[in-house]
Amino acid sequence: MEPIKIILVDDEVLFRKGIFFLLQREPNFEIILEASDGQELINYLKNTTIHPDIIMMDLKMPTLNGVEATKIIRKDFPKINIIALTSYNTDTFIKNMIEIGASSYLIKNATPIEMVETITKVASQGFYYSEAVYKILNSEIQIDALNLELKFLKCDLSSREREVLTLICKQYSATEIAEKLCISARTVDGHRNNLLLKTEAKNIAGLVVFAIQNKIVLLD
Repeated sequence: MEPIKIILVDDEVLFRKGIFFLLQREPNFEIILEASDGQELINYLKNTTIHPDIIMMDLKMPTLNGVEATKIIRKDFPKINIIALTSYNTDTFIKNMIEIGASSYLIKNATPIEMVETITKVASQGFYYSEAVYKILNSEIQIDALNLELKFLKCDLSSREREVLTLICKQYSATEIAEKLCISARTVDGHRNNLLLKTEAKNIAGLVVFAIQNKIVLLD
């Protein structure tokens, strides 16, 4: 199995090095770059063919902060998953990062086990939200009711697509979804791609946000 390629982006050198030494001990992780700000990261991505699977992104950085860097990456490199790694844990920061496309949100005082689990699940599923983040998505994200209704009607999801979407939101992998629904993993991928097209979501994280906003999926 190919290792999960990771980029660390944080202007605090001591913290970044600590994360580097922690993650490099994992046999299936490969750190391909350390960057001190968003601009250094973007420059690298635009001038290489070796892209990461995951970027661990700090929010507050000089030159180009993590929020703006995330917006650029979502537009220019949509296949790269971004985990916001920050000391900011307010609902506003979490909501904003999820809305612009972060695949997960991890507070800097998280345990090493939580960090490894988050990276692993984002790599396999395309996103990972803790129970706390799900609560924020359920209660804090506000959208225009008319636009919601029009977009919902436009989607016209099939019953099978709704089943797949529900299992995606419950953080099952494609293989697990295939087993539960007695279909092939390739068929699951096909449904997932259709869901992305119909909802106009840019990634799996955006698909989950859409499902929660439109009350297609109700999570405990």
